[in-house]
Amino acid sequence: MSERARDDLRRRLEYEFADPLLLELALTHASGGTLDNQRLEFLGDAVLGLVVSDMLEAAWPEADEGLLSRRRAALVNAESLARKAETLDLADALRLGRGEEKTGGRRKDSILAGVFEAVLGAMYRDGGLDPVRRLLARCFAEEMQLPIDVEVGEYKTRLQELTQRLHRQAPAYELVEIDGPAHARHFTAEVRLGDATLGRGGGPTRKTAEREAAREALVRLGGVASTEAKP
Repeated sequence: MSERARDDLRRRLEYEFADPLLLELALTHASGGTLDNQRLEFLGDAVLGLVVSDMLEAAWPEADEGLLSRRRAALVNAESLARKAETLDLADALRLGRGEEKTGGRRKDSILAGVFEAVLGAMYRDGGLDPVRRLLARCFAEEMQLPIDVEVGEYKTRLQELTQRLHRQAPAYELVEIDGPAHARHFTAEVRLGDATLGRGGGPTRKTAEREAAREALVRLGGVASTEAKP
């Protein structure tokens, strides 16, 4: 990674490593070098679970353990973490072997989720929990605004319920972009209500992109203590 790319990544992470080699290691997939990020990924997974659990418990003190566990599972699954890695442009910084490069490794959810966790592990090893907390608070800021009982798979359903109740109109989804090679497509979708764009999202499938667009729309519409029926 060039010095400029490294500086850009540090700015996105909002963290300056005391040991820059930790970041280099975190970005090295098992296919890309004799030393790789697997141990940092293992550490980052544990740190991620702790910090997200703490964030959820603080955000929803009245929620029961079942609700908190389901929301945590939705936030830390591979698909969710891969989207966070894309937001930070970690894919561009990844060091992959030729085989993974040829088969679209930079678009694989498992690899992107792994590098996200490895970066968290590197930040924790370098600077403790505080920088990890700050990064995760930014990464999951939108999700923390959604009602605790909104399951990931319900974003489109809840958005439709909301727009029908408020505007007597259903939202419409449009696929606005497809990029990447045939084996590693990336889809971008928008959700609209009439002429207004409510949200935009992306992912490895059209379904994921539409769901992310619906999630963004729910947040923009007020988190929507949202779709709860009014008396």
